[in-house]
Amino acid sequence: MIQGSIVAMVTPMFPGGTIDWGRLDRLVDFHAAAGTDAIVAVGTTGEAATLDDGEHISVIARVVERAAGRLKVIGGTGSNSTREALDLTREAKEVGVDACLLVTPYYNKPTQQGLYEHYRLIADSVDVPQILYNVPGRTACDMKNETVARLADEENIVGIKDATGDLARGEELIGMVADRLTVYSGDDATAIEFMLRGAKGNISVTANVCPETMHKACAAALAGEADLARTLDATMVELHKLLFLEANPIPVKWALQEMGLVDAGIRLPLTVLAEQHHEPLRAALRRSGAIRD
Repeated sequence: MIQGSIVAMVTPMFPGGTIDWGRLDRLVDFHAAAGTDAIVAVGTTGEAATLDDGEHISVIARVVERAAGRLKVIGGTGSNSTREALDLTREAKEVGVDACLLVTPYYNKPTQQGLYEHYRLIADSVDVPQILYNVPGRTACDMKNETVARLADEENIVGIKDATGDLARGEELIGMVADRLTVYSGDDATAIEFMLRGAKGNISVTANVCPETMHKACAAALAGEADLARTLDATMVELHKLLFLEANPIPVKWALQEMGLVDAGIRLPLTVLAEQHHEPLRAALRRSGAIRD
């Protein structure tokens, strides 16, 4: 079972949008050294929406290769096309991922029955651990706790990333499925509290820039050390908010550029962070210890 701090890693790019493979390797090394427990490759933060299928699998394969067993790798393989999600999941299994993360089909607005059949088909077709991903704020598709509970008996469905930010709902979900699924937070602002209530990890944007602190905070939460977990989280609270000043991953890619870890590349329709947000985010990075003068 994958637990702890799971970074939703960016896909480094050169200006113009070409993938920067060298910096991708260095980011994997950065997270391995910092204690990050797992990487999600080509999720929302990794710009899955604008990578073509060949790039998508190539990035996942490169992360698996570079990780070399030092930390787990979860491939983002969701799509609003069931056929495409099925193909991506098959290919991710072939390149050696430890698990796949499948976002709810966005834009289509499927019914709860449609969601159930979508995930059940993929789980029955590909023998690889699969993590459901519910983020209704981005997808306009909300998978209800009852639907997750229906899917929890599927052998290959092993977890869910709950990015609703609703702690009461998340706690209810844990009560419904914790004996069958691992529940992860997908909302940095509430992640530590969610873990103190029973979630087993945080699939995190903030971990891109504060990997060591996030790892320690998650480890403390898993150990039931609430005061320590909250103290560590307090050093990142400002970043949890400011890394969403504009649509993810715009701010976090700018922050990583400021840290000297990536170049300025991002793909349209996303653009670089607006200048008026630079100083507030830079100051927050300093206060968190992510950058030092």
